[in-house]
Amino acid sequence: MIRTDPSLLEEVADKGFNAQACFNCGTCTALCPMGLQWLPRELFRYVLLGADNKVRELSEVIFSCLLCRMCEAQCPRGVRITHNIRTLRRYLVKHEYRIR
Repeated sequence: MIRTDPSLLEEVADKGFNAQACFNCGTCTALCPMGLQWLPRELFRYVLLGADNKVRELSEVIFSCLLCRMCEAQCPRGVRITHNIRTLRRYLVKHEYRIR
C-alpha cells in the first residue's frame, strides 16, 4: 500500500529537488553501472507522489548509488539526478535514521 505524505515533496523541494522535469525516458537507468533498474525514474515518481513509505523502503538502493553522474550527463531534460539523490539521502538520515 502506498501512503502519501505531501510534506515529503515540500521538504525536498526546499533543498532543490528537481525531478519534475523527468519524463521517464529511461536513459538514466540504461547507463547505471550499478544496474539499479529503476533508479532514479521510479524513485522520483514516488517522491512526486509523496509516497514516503516507498522512499523509505528503497533507502538501501538510494545509498547504493555511486553518484558517478553517468545518468545525469546523458539526461535529455537536464535533471540534476545526483543532487536529487543527495537530497533524498539527507531526508532519510533525518527522518528514517533520526540523525540531525
